[in-house]
Amino acid sequence: MTGPAPATAPPVEGAAPIEIHDDFVRREFRRASIWLGCTAAIALVVLLVQPLLIIFAGLVFAALLDGGVRLLGRVLPIGRGWRLLIVVLLTIAFLFGTFYLTGVQVAEQFSQLRSTLEVQANRAAGWLSAQGMMPGASDVNGIVRQALGSVGRITSWVGTAFGALTSLFMMMVIGLFVAMDPRVYQRGLEWMVPRANRPEFAIVLERMARTLRRLLAGRLLGMVAEGVLTWLALMAGGVPMAMILGILTGLLAFIPNIGAFISGALMIAVGFSAGTSVGFWAIGTYLIVQTFDGYVLLPIVAKKTVDLPPALTLGMQIMASALFGIMGLALADPFTAMLKAGLERSAERNEEKQDGGDDG
Repeated sequence: MTGPAPATAPPVEGAAPIEIHDDFVRREFRRASIWLGCTAAIALVVLLVQPLLIIFAGLVFAALLDGGVRLLGRVLPIGRGWRLLIVVLLTIAFLFGTFYLTGVQVAEQFSQLRSTLEVQANRAAGWLSAQGMMPGASDVNGIVRQALGSVGRITSWVGTAFGALTSLFMMMVIGLFVAMDPRVYQRGLEWMVPRANRPEFAIVLERMARTLRRLLAGRLLGMVAEGVLTWLALMAGGVPMAMILGILTGLLAFIPNIGAFISGALMIAVGFSAGTSVGFWAIGTYLIVQTFDGYVLLPIVAKKTVDLPPALTLGMQIMASALFGIMGLALADPFTAMLKAGLERSAERNEEKQDGGDDG
């Protein structure tokens, strides 16, 4: 037999120490909490910038795969999964075929390119010292060796080469999963936005995705055109290592302005190593290829893809490379294109509101 239930203790009366009664203090505290939350979010982004870059690179790779799937869908009326499988298999076959057919020659030419650049750097240093423009003796050879040796460690922010390969693998896996069903991830992002803003957010996401696909399509076309033209022109002029210079030019074309400058410097240095006439041929090749790319190919591609102002692109590349290194430099253009698409949609929305107000 149980006894009587204990009497319930009366609730504690009086204000809690953390309770705020004043409305003005409560509003100010809420505002301060918002600012502190924004500061904490920015600090979290800074701390997680490397994983965020990998995720963004995965999204860029997903857009590349999605563009190939959409292009293939115009000629093959099959399911999206099968088209994605075809695109992935073609990409793998191209990469393995390229490395298999040109691997030995490219490896030999890389070694030769490194030696050639060391010799040319020593010659330039000697000429500058003779002109009195470089005071004292300078171990340029050691500097060049160190710079060229760091190419394989260009992603040193992940620690080791294994970390770089792991990051690349994670980027490709993220891109593959997103490309399988982009709508699932788009709905997930829309769910995180307040319900009233979801329709507009969906429009912005679609604009950004379409802009990114067009940008990557134009970049790929420009890379192939520059690489092939450079290879054929250098080979016709007898410039050594024409194949590797063509490959490097094509790869560096993904980064406008800066990539063209680097590939041109390499091309000219190798050309003058084989003689004065060959060096001038390399200069002519560089000028012709860049002129064709800048005044013929890019304007045509820009009309069909994304028209980014050169100064804006270069400025974003400088800031991204200073903040995030080589990964930021490579992703500067996609980020700029997506940001531009979002700002353009915001401007359109403001114009629509103004027109609606005028009509009212």
